[in-house]
Amino acid sequence: MPVVDPGIELGASYHYAYTRDFKTQVTPNETQQSTLIVAGCYIIIIGILWHVPYLKAIIYPFKLLTVGFHEMSHAIFGVLTCAHIHSIELDPDEGGSTRMSGGIQWITLPAGYLGSSFIGAALITCGFNTNASKVASIVMAVFFLFTLWWARRNILTWVLIFGMSGLIVMFWFVAGGIALRYFVLFVGVMSCMYVLWDVIDDTIARKANASDAAAFARICGCFPSRVWGVLWLIVAFIFFAAGVIVGLVAFKLFSHPNLHTHSPHSPPQQSTAQQKADADHFLPVPGSHSGTPTVGGPGTLVLTALWFAFGLVGMGVGV
Repeated sequence: MPVVDPGIELGASYHYAYTRDFKTQVTPNETQQSTLIVAGCYIIIIGILWHVPYLKAIIYPFKLLTVGFHEMSHAIFGVLTCAHIHSIELDPDEGGSTRMSGGIQWITLPAGYLGSSFIGAALITCGFNTNASKVASIVMAVFFLFTLWWARRNILTWVLIFGMSGLIVMFWFVAGGIALRYFVLFVGVMSCMYVLWDVIDDTIARKANASDAAAFARICGCFPSRVWGVLWLIVAFIFFAAGVIVGLVAFKLFSHPNLHTHSPHSPPQQSTAQQKADADHFLPVPGSHSGTPTVGGPGTLVLTALWFAFGLVGMGVGV
């Protein structure tokens, strides 16, 4: 790997510029390998819980959350195309509807699946970095506010959003925000998986006349609903892959080389300890400098896993 600039001293830190090919950019470092393994485990766990009776109650709230992303995407693109949003509704059967008048239907109809795919991909990208996860949580909070306004008469939406907001606040305080990173990653994977399975279930495996693809096919007329479902599925896969790739590329290097041992001829790699150090200075939580356990130790990993597991089960039982 050629070195463009071996280092320019500016105060106590060094700034490096490296020429990297695509293979080097997407090759995960140790921290990113752990993130990819966790994401893979999420996919397997979600796939199992999605179809197993009784156990699927554990992820029930997150199914509703992804439905909320779907309906919110309809509403956002409705507003962008000058539609008037009357309401957003979520129902206990994991369905939802966005009532609007006006707008451009050939934009607002596919926006549900494509928008929630994009949201999922963005959350997966942010799940590679603690600070990015904090920013993603703030953006989700803004989305929650808009959703509450449009769904202000839907009690289930209020319960769901307050529950998710509580989880975000709780995970923000665990292990200096590291738990929040895995939570954001989980929500991102869940959103992408929802799109894949819902499109297959409603459009490809069985033709549902009330599906977005069926309505879109009636408007366009050029392809049947199953073809549109396959096209949206391909786009969802592309978004998912793009979310992973952007996360690998964007969060490979870190800004404080003095906090990590590295060769002067290779770029410094972003580690979990470095992410914690950065997170302590970016929207820190009270006691983050003294009261947070050391990241990377077995105790912290167990604590993070327990908090996350109890949060999932608690939400599943509570709703």
